[in-house]
Amino acid sequence: MAAEGSRRLLGLWLLATAGLCGGVAAGKSPSCHEVRTAFQLRQIGPLKLVPDVPTAESDLQICQHRAPTCCTKKMEESYQAAVRRERTQSIQALNFELKYMIVGHITAFQEAFESLLRFAENHTSSLFETAYRPMAKEAAEPVKELFTDISLYILGAETTVESAVLRFFDSLFPLVYSRLINPGITDLSEDYTECLRLTRQDINPFGRYSKNMVTELSKSLWASRMLSQALSLGIEVINTTEHAALTKECSKALVRMQYCPHCQGLTLIRPCVGYCLNVMRGCLASVSELDAQWREYISTLEYLTNEMAASHDLEIALTGIRNSINEAILHAQLNGPQLSATVDKVCGQPKQQEGNLSSDNIVPVKEATETRTFVMAHASLNNKRREFINYMKRSRTFHASIAERLCDGDLVMRDSSTCWNGEDVVESYTSRVVSNGLKAQINNPELKVRGLDPLISNLIDKLQHFNKLDAEKAKLKLERWSSRDAGSGGGRSEEMESSGDCDDEDGCQGSGDRIHTADILKDKKTHPENRNEPKPTVKKIDTTTTTSTVKSSSKHSVTGNGSSPAPSSSLVILTALAVLWHCQL
Repeated sequence: MAAEGSRRLLGLWLLATAGLCGGVAAGKSPSCHEVRTAFQLRQIGPLKLVPDVPTAESDLQICQHRAPTCCTKKMEESYQAAVRRERTQSIQALNFELKYMIVGHITAFQEAFESLLRFAENHTSSLFETAYRPMAKEAAEPVKELFTDISLYILGAETTVESAVLRFFDSLFPLVYSRLINPGITDLSEDYTECLRLTRQDINPFGRYSKNMVTELSKSLWASRMLSQALSLGIEVINTTEHAALTKECSKALVRMQYCPHCQGLTLIRPCVGYCLNVMRGCLASVSELDAQWREYISTLEYLTNEMAASHDLEIALTGIRNSINEAILHAQLNGPQLSATVDKVCGQPKQQEGNLSSDNIVPVKEATETRTFVMAHASLNNKRREFINYMKRSRTFHASIAERLCDGDLVMRDSSTCWNGEDVVESYTSRVVSNGLKAQINNPELKVRGLDPLISNLIDKLQHFNKLDAEKAKLKLERWSSRDAGSGGGRSEEMESSGDCDDEDGCQGSGDRIHTADILKDKKTHPENRNEPKPTVKKIDTTTTTSTVKSSSKHSVTGNGSSPAPSSSLVILTALAVLWHCQL
C-alpha cells in the first residue's frame, strides 16, 4: 500500500510540473502558461505581473519555495487582494438567503403595518363621519396625528404610546365639549380651547377609557416596535460579518492555502479538508463568537412574534381604537353636567348662541356597533410572521457553521487521494484540526489569532443588550400588565382618575409634577410669549361632587333638543347604583 501511494504521488508531481519543465525534454524552455491562464480567468490582476518562465524569486514573503517559481512579490500582493475579495463574496453568498429573508420581511412587515394603519385610521375616521358629524371635520387632524405617532413609534422613533394617546384626547376634548356636550358655544377662542385642553388633564373626562387605550396599545405596539428593531439589527449583523476586515495573518494564510500551489504550477490542486478548516476557523474566529448571542437573538425573535400573535395582537389593538374612542366620548357625554360645572369654574363661561339650535345642525349621537373584518390584499401578517420565524429558527447555527460551509464544495479536495497542506501535495492532512471559537485558536497550527475584532465585539454587545435587557423587560412588563388587568375594577372614583398608571418602559411617559390649571392660564395671560412653549401638565383638582339627579338644560344638555344618545347599558347601571347609594346615605 505504501509503495502504491508513493507511485500515485510521483505520478501527480510529474503531471503537475509538466507546465514548468515538460518542455525541457522537447528542447523548449519551461513555461508559466497554466499559471497565466488561471491568473487571467480569476481576474486576479494584470497578466504582465506573471513571468513567462519560472524564476528563482528571492523576495517572496508568503509562497517561499526552493524550486524555481512562477510567482513574484507583485503577484503575492495581487493574491492577497484577491483572497479578501473572494472571502467577502463567499460570505455574501452564504448570507444571501438569510439576508433576503430578513430584508424581504422588513419590506413585508412595513407594507402590512402601513396597510393596517391606513385601515385603522379610516375605520376610526368613519366613527366621526357617521356618529359624530358635528365634529367630524375638526376631528380629522387629531386622528391623523394619532396614527402618525403610532407609525413613528413602531418604526423606532423616540416617542411613547402614552404621549400619542393623551395628546389625541387633549385635542379631542375641546371638540367634544363644544360640539356635543354644549353645542351652543359660538366663541371657541384659542385661549378657551387651550384651557379645555389643560382641564382635560385635570378632570379626565373620558374616564378609564383613555387609560385602557394606552395600556392595550402599549402591549401590542411594543412587540411590533421591538420586532422592527430586531429586523434592523439582524441586517446590521449580516452586513458587519460580510465586510469585516481580514487580518494580515489571515490574508497570508488564505493566499498560502489557495494560491501558493499556483506558484509551482499546481493550478488544479485543492486544499485538504482539515487544512481548510484550520485556516477558515482562524480567519473567522471573531465571527464565530457571535454564535451564542445569535442563538439568543433567534429565541428573542420567536418570543416577540409569539407575543404579536397572542391576545395582544396588533390588528386587534389598532382596529379597536375606534371602539375605545367611542366609549370615551359616550362617557364624557354621560357626565356632561358635572364636566360643564367644573369647566365653568376654571375656564369661565363662553358665549352661547341665543335660542335652541336647529335640529338640522344636530346629528343624534349613537353608539357605533358596526364591526368589520380586516382583510389584507396580501398574505396575513400572522402567516408572514410564522413563515419568517420558521426560517430564522433554521439559521440558529449560522455563525457556528460558517467555516465548515466555506470549506464545503469546490474549495477542498474530498474525493481525491491527494491534497495541498500549505507546503506540499500530500495524501492526508496530519496537523491538529482545532474547533470553532476564539479560545480554540491558541492551538491553530496555520495562523495566529490575536484577539476579537472590535467591530464584532461591538456587535456582540448590541445583540446582548437587545436579548437580555429588552426581552427580559418585556416579560416583566407583560406580567405586570396581566396583574393590572386582573386587578382592575370599575368605579366612579377610578374612572375620574388621571391615566398615569404607565411608565417609560411600557411606551409611556412619566406624568411628572402637575400644577393647577388656573395658575397656568394666569401665567399664560401674564406672559403671552410663552404660548409656544411645550404644553405643561396640570395638578388634579377636586371634582368629587355627587348629584342625586342629572338635569338637562339648554346650556348643559348632552346633545340638545331631546336628541340625547342611548348610552351603553353598563354606564347607566353604574350611574343608577351611585345615585341609589347616595340617597341611602
